[in-house]
Amino acid sequence: MNKLLLNPLMGMENRMLMPRLATAALLTCLLVVQTAWAVEATPLKTHEVLANGATRQASVDGVVEAVRDTTLSAQVQGAIVALHAKVGDTVKAGQELVRIDARAASQSASASVAQVDAARASMQVASKEFERQKQLFQKQYISQAALDRAQAQLQASQAQVQALQAQAGAATTQSGFYVLKAPYAGVISEVPVALGDMAMPGRPLVRLYDPSALRVTAMVPQMAAAALAGSQNLQIEIPGLTNARTSVQASQIQLLPTVDAATHTVQLRVALSPDVKDATPGMFARLWLPAAVLAAGELRMQIPATAVVRRAEMTGVYVLDAQGRPLLRQVRLGRRSGEQVEVLSGLRPGDKVATDPQAAAKVR
Repeated sequence: MNKLLLNPLMGMENRMLMPRLATAALLTCLLVVQTAWAVEATPLKTHEVLANGATRQASVDGVVEAVRDTTLSAQVQGAIVALHAKVGDTVKAGQELVRIDARAASQSASASVAQVDAARASMQVASKEFERQKQLFQKQYISQAALDRAQAQLQASQAQVQALQAQAGAATTQSGFYVLKAPYAGVISEVPVALGDMAMPGRPLVRLYDPSALRVTAMVPQMAAAALAGSQNLQIEIPGLTNARTSVQASQIQLLPTVDAATHTVQLRVALSPDVKDATPGMFARLWLPAAVLAAGELRMQIPATAVVRRAEMTGVYVLDAQGRPLLRQVRLGRRSGEQVEVLSGLRPGDKVATDPQAAAKVR
């Protein structure tokens, strides 16, 4: 009897609780919808992309090179018995760097010199014999044929001496190939061998460069080659070495007369001033080209730095479409100036960029 009375009471409580739960759920949904509507209704702060009317200065990447960069290789075969160079050493012109085992070559050169001495002795005997035959011919003791034979023998001895002298000179010259000397004063950049290694003809042994004559080499577009001719507005920047740009005179600019068929670019060489200190070959450099080399109408566009979104390796901004919805678009940025950053590609004048990327990301 108690159970029968209890169940109706519990059913009545549940029937009274359900309308309350439904009302609470409805209020919650209305609150969520109202909040979402408020987020969507809040206008995004945007920045309209405008061209400032100034022609943008372009830059090309380059590399520092040595005007004189030499790789010394072996011309003969032999073991390296002396190595007087290591990377970073400063050497003088004519300084010995590598010596190769030349004992066999020295013996050959000595044998050639001995053969020359023997030939000279034979030539002296032939010369004295010819003088005696000449005196006897004047006294008519011998015939003309005997005199001619003595003269021919003398000439043959002279020719043999000349031939052996040339052979000895070649042997001496070849023995000099076993010693490598610095062709000019410079800095050792590479030594790919060690003491005891076998030197082979054509194998690189030492590489050095002249630090007093450096240049920056870069590839510029074909269309810019004509505008670069005679230009005096080039500037060089070597990040990490100096933050300031160095102006370049026209006499220091060399534009090669050939065009790369694959990339349609021209090689530009710019001599570095001696005032640029501590520059070494292989350094990254940037050449700032004059405004004349750029296409007409290419203008500088800047946006607030706060509008930039960086996700992993992607750099982009939220751009409003025709319906006013923000869409993420990838851009390529240039130099930053204060709170503004230059946009090289990805935007057009008139685009509206959201200055608050977090708020733009919540809009659906």
